[in-house]
Amino acid sequence: MKRFLTIIFLIALAVPATAQGGVDRLYIDTRGIYHLQSDDGDVSSQFLADHLNLNIFGHINDRIDYRLRQRMNKKVFDEHYVFNATDFLYVNWQATDRWSFRIGKDAVLIGGYEYDAVPIDVYFYSKFCNSINQGFTFGASAAYKLMDNQLLEFQVCTSPLSYGYQGVYAYNFAWMGKLTDIWNTIWTVNFVQDMDGRFINYIALGNHFQWDNFLFDLDLMNRASFEQKNFFGTDYTVIFKTIWSVGKWNICAKGGYESNSILNVDRYGRAFDEVIAPGTEYLYAGAGLEYFPLGRDGIRLHAVYYRDNSIRRDNFDLGITWRIDIIDHRQ
Repeated sequence: MKRFLTIIFLIALAVPATAQGGVDRLYIDTRGIYHLQSDDGDVSSQFLADHLNLNIFGHINDRIDYRLRQRMNKKVFDEHYVFNATDFLYVNWQATDRWSFRIGKDAVLIGGYEYDAVPIDVYFYSKFCNSINQGFTFGASAAYKLMDNQLLEFQVCTSPLSYGYQGVYAYNFAWMGKLTDIWNTIWTVNFVQDMDGRFINYIALGNHFQWDNFLFDLDLMNRASFEQKNFFGTDYTVIFKTIWSVGKWNICAKGGYESNSILNVDRYGRAFDEVIAPGTEYLYAGAGLEYFPLGRDGIRLHAVYYRDNSIRRDNFDLGITWRIDIIDHRQ
């Protein structure tokens, strides 16, 4: 894998972007933090880097483009799946002005703005996002542009409940739209197969509201098997996020609640939901500051506090995120 990435890197440097194809953008982004935590008065701390990503965007012609994002600090956990550390490795074909088709490794199309966010921009996650086995798997998708800011997409891919290579699948339907000048959506209906061949349904409604320098996200998710007694309101997630931008500063807050009834098991006592266990009542929240010393591009400093009701640990992070641009042929 290291040799493969080195070859890609050298080819990208050698091949300029042209109308006939080439690398449009290549950059590395990384995040380092000083993490301090307190467990009932027992304080510990450490310096660490939790992200180091190689990003390549390019095109083959004016209709076909590609993308690669490799997490260079993530270990391959299974020798049978060497692409564990690869988030994106796909080719996208813009067949017409309205139709596009994509094949390769991509994000599993599940709604919600926390789930959709770039991982390096997220300081703490919900239990659902933290616990799902694979947020990126191999598959194929087709998208149809209804009109400006209105997109329908269907994706079939390896199930996120697998470890990325087993023969179980997810079938995902998405609508990404703009309802008003301030209201954007990522709404999906998902039919996700687990390792036992059973299906669970997700209805995920991501809502993004933007007023000038203030944004508010509200994510709602209902999870249910068609075999369980109560389909709605017994296994769900609610997440909110706010960001108020003031000059070079962002004032941020985020929290969520996740619950799954202890009754949501099959006749053998197995959980219908393999991500959020029956009997879970999970609450998490935090707040922080972001500072962009060079404007909104390149370098970001952050200070964040967060806590949940499961581990009951106070967490405080001081960190820096920066990007190293190597090639940038964007107009």
